[in-house]
Amino acid sequence: MGYVSAVPVPQPRAARAAVPTGGRRSLAAALLLGALGATVVLLSAGQIWAEGIASVGGGTVSVEADGSAVTGVPTALAIVGLAALFAVFAVRRTGRTLVAALLALSGAGAALAAVLGATDSAALDAEAARISGDTAAAVAGLTHTAWPYVTAAGAVLILLAGLLALRFGKSWPGMGGRYERSGTPRTARKAPTVDPDRPEDLWKALDRGEDPTRGE
Repeated sequence: MGYVSAVPVPQPRAARAAVPTGGRRSLAAALLLGALGATVVLLSAGQIWAEGIASVGGGTVSVEADGSAVTGVPTALAIVGLAALFAVFAVRRTGRTLVAALLALSGAGAALAAVLGATDSAALDAEAARISGDTAAAVAGLTHTAWPYVTAAGAVLILLAGLLALRFGKSWPGMGGRYERSGTPRTARKAPTVDPDRPEDLWKALDRGEDPTRGE
């Protein structure tokens, strides 16, 4: 008659430590979407959003305004979203949910500000007033470029990253955790044994800030 061992068969480390497949995919997608979205917003906000013609001294001059002149909200919120994207991994539980919500709100706010700025003419009027010296100057032949909508598209990517973090963030790994990847607590390192008859051991203990006489 054979014997059946009750000792569990060790599982490969990769099997124990693996993050769920859905968690890995959502993590990679959130990082890609968030980083790409913030990059698109920051770059497109520096492009020309609107242009027109202003009357100056009996003549006309072309005026233009970039995204930062129209509204600085998308740029500011993209920076906040980028910071929140990486902060997601530094916090856990409720903190992670709050940071993920901030990430999503940053994307939504940046998208809304970009869409509203797509038809704004205040920045061009201000530029016309500066050039002509007439505070009542206005711009004629106002045209808008597609860059505000590119900015809004980048902001939507940030929003999607935030939604992924809200949905799957609980399964993502964190930084500086007190547990190993396998989920078991780390074993505390045992302090080296100090031999009171060895002066070099006493000096090493003092250098480490330990009391060599504590164990006596």
